[in-house]
Amino acid sequence: MTNTIVTLESRPTGAIQESNFGMKTEEIRELNDGEFLVAIEALSMDPAIRGWMNAGTTYIKGIELGTVMRSFSAGKVIQSKNDAFKVGDYVEGMLGAQSHAISDGSGMRIIDVSKSKLTHHLGVLGMPGMTAYFGLLRRGEPKAGDVIYISAASGVVGSTVGQIAKIKGCTVIGSAGSDAKCKFLIDECGFDYTINYKTENLDAKLKEYAPNGIHIFYDNVGGDTLNTALANLAQGARVVICGAISQYNDMANIQGPANYMKIVTARGYMTGIIVFDFVKEWPAAANEIAGWIADGKINVKEHIVESLENYFSTLQMLYTGENFGKLILTV
Repeated sequence: MTNTIVTLESRPTGAIQESNFGMKTEEIRELNDGEFLVAIEALSMDPAIRGWMNAGTTYIKGIELGTVMRSFSAGKVIQSKNDAFKVGDYVEGMLGAQSHAISDGSGMRIIDVSKSKLTHHLGVLGMPGMTAYFGLLRRGEPKAGDVIYISAASGVVGSTVGQIAKIKGCTVIGSAGSDAKCKFLIDECGFDYTINYKTENLDAKLKEYAPNGIHIFYDNVGGDTLNTALANLAQGARVVICGAISQYNDMANIQGPANYMKIVTARGYMTGIIVFDFVKEWPAAANEIAGWIADGKINVKEHIVESLENYFSTLQMLYTGENFGKLILTV
């Protein structure tokens, strides 16, 4: 039996290039005691992958050259020498961008695909959904009546943050890069207001929709968007930095917040969210989100592309804004 693997062959300078990646096929070795083999069915394509391609260590070590591209993946156990993971079980974890993976169970979780789609465990019930859940509830600390603004709101993190905020009684504003994405946020996610940042003035619209300021800013973009939001904070505002997709291609020259003194005058704070800090609480959070989905309180949109051969072009969609919904690559 063979395994098809997507590898990191060189580190990008600026935007990712097809030459940064390789693909190879190799024989799958025999299992050792305590291991099991997974036939991977789907990969989660996440903005964080661009940062993982850099050298060095931040909250997680960069991918080594010549090794498999890191990704959260899900699939079915097809061989096992581990009593905790039986043949036929479906699992999710950081199994990488490949068709098969051998694991000893570290960091793996068994998932129930009889009650929810496998791909949901890579999105709203996986790492992105957990980022939304803990970033908002533990870092943003929403209260009924708060006004929240979410950048890159049509992605799985942003749309989930907005829908949880509505459950908590907030007024929700989201920005996205097309009229279709804005319509999705209003019609399917229940947002109160949306802003097409490509055709509308962000500052003017925030002042229109939040005349008394923003209580929570959940940022996935950084750069100019962060600066504009900081200029529109309410007293006691909480700024949650989840990502900075506008800056990932030039992290050596990242554009920092010019308006950071607004945090002082707002008597607010700015904080970050690293979802791995809450990993022990993921199962309970996933159960709560699954309940909201079942009750029709959270809607999910996915953008699915097929085949590992399309790895580069699919990953590139994240940084050009071509994807619409949680981006998944099926094997």
